[in-house]
Amino acid sequence: MGFYSRRILPRLIDCGMRQKQLAGLREALVGAARGRVLEIGIGSGRNLPFYRRDVAAVLGIDPSAGLLAMAKPQAAWTHFPVQLRQASAEELPVEDRSVDTVVMTWTLCSVADPARALAEIRRVLRPEGSLLFIEHGQAPEAAVVRWQGRLTPLWHRLAGGCHLDRPIERLIGAAGLRLVELDTGYLVKGPRPFTYHYRGRATT
Repeated sequence: MGFYSRRILPRLIDCGMRQKQLAGLREALVGAARGRVLEIGIGSGRNLPFYRRDVAAVLGIDPSAGLLAMAKPQAAWTHFPVQLRQASAEELPVEDRSVDTVVMTWTLCSVADPARALAEIRRVLRPEGSLLFIEHGQAPEAAVVRWQGRLTPLWHRLAGGCHLDRPIERLIGAAGLRLVELDTGYLVKGPRPFTYHYRGRATT
């Protein structure tokens, strides 16, 4: 792992995730989490203030040691136990059917193997457990999709493996998870190739 990935990229990601327009989306999504929670791609801990006080516990995983170090101060001020672990979404350090809620915000775009990660989510969720997600991804307009395809190779290198054009709804459905709530659209301000979003809830 080079200097850019270790030192610069975590700070750039944290800066991007601080945007005020994202806070309302976080609050509405994360506030619905219940029970034992697994947050995949917890990053610098921007979701932690929005969990209800009565969640049983939160296990936050992220592959970046730098981002996890940023999350530690935030985790120290919560009203529920928080454990932070360096791990990948494709190999979750969690027992089968042991999680009530999985939270994933702006994460699936950068997972190396999204199908495997979603299979892992299905494995760890308890029956009737929920995956709460908000992700940017493939837009419905052909012209925007073409731009997403053109930009992704460069963006992937600069933004920690992020893909602009992943079909989030299809990926979740193909993993055997059942979408029970889904909202799509340009949910934040900015260039269209970067701002088409999928927000919702899926169950096992």
